[in-house]
Amino acid sequence: MKTKMTHAMRMELANAVRDRYAAATTKDKRRILEEFIAATGYHEKSAIRVLNSHPEPKHRQTRQRPSLYDEAARGALIVLWEASDRVCGKRLKALLPILLPALERNDHLKLEEEIRHKILSMSAATIDRLLQMPRRNLRTKKNPRVVPEPRRRIKMRTFADWNEPLPGSMEMDLVAHCGEANRGSYVHSLVLTDIASGWTEAAPIVVRESTLVVETLERIRLSLPFALNALDVDNGSEFVNNRLIEYCLGHGIELTRSRPYRKNDQAWIEQKNGAVVRKLLGYRRFEGLAAARAITRLYGASRLFVNFFQPSFKLAAKQRDGAKVAKRYHPPQTPCERLLQAQGIPIAAKSRLSEIAADLDPLKLLE
Repeated sequence: MKTKMTHAMRMELANAVRDRYAAATTKDKRRILEEFIAATGYHEKSAIRVLNSHPEPKHRQTRQRPSLYDEAARGALIVLWEASDRVCGKRLKALLPILLPALERNDHLKLEEEIRHKILSMSAATIDRLLQMPRRNLRTKKNPRVVPEPRRRIKMRTFADWNEPLPGSMEMDLVAHCGEANRGSYVHSLVLTDIASGWTEAAPIVVRESTLVVETLERIRLSLPFALNALDVDNGSEFVNNRLIEYCLGHGIELTRSRPYRKNDQAWIEQKNGAVVRKLLGYRRFEGLAAARAITRLYGASRLFVNFFQPSFKLAAKQRDGAKVAKRYHPPQTPCERLLQAQGIPIAAKSRLSEIAADLDPLKLLE
């Protein structure tokens, strides 16, 4: 394969051939020119122009002009810039006719007439150029933000990354029951919802602590009608810690987290927080073991009522036309119905769900 010559290689070859080309006869010049064209790929006219030119490179001519502003003018400008609280060049240009007389009137600054004229006649671009070095010296390098080690271990997942998962991929969140005062010790609700079916579980935690989160998650996992395969959490320290990471690794659960301050990444669990937890418990404050036991009994009934007798919509398609968004939904179904129709759920688990549904009294659960 023929190697492409660089510009430097072409110039080096031209310098080597130029003298021989100039001293050659017309016949030899034609031969040398053809060889040079074949080696460099030049057009014939370009090759002739290169071989007939001088080998000395052309130097770019630069205009040398003495600076209008000496160190005295620069120093005075820096004093005025500091007195203006380091504003930008355009603002300082507008401020100079006001600031300079004020400093002179209060005996803070005394300038010679020539320097004073230079300062007042400077353009905004000249001011910014003369202040480059002082600004550069004042910049402090920010320390790089250290990401905690557990957060680095958990990969991020957005709402668009689920891609219609099978039952077993759940979002998890904590709902605070602190009332109007977010201080002290109060009960939290640990809530999980399945992306595919909408199956929702909730359990109270007396205090917000990572060990209790893992213990409560283990109890919920064992009561689920499907295997827990994936778990998505927010960026709270009760979730993003090595204890939960090791638990998920030990049970083969894929652990991911949402983007900070992006609640839509956990849209499914956020919807259940309002439709289930807040609807049942409202926004009152609950404290202590007695309140946690009462909430446990309430969730024991509500999980059956919500999952077996509360149909929910599931988005089928969404289409945007300018500012208008058209959404199309599947027919409403209960989480239990979706699990009975889902792929990957064992026959024994489906039979168990059917048996439980046959024995439930919706009015008793609601009461």
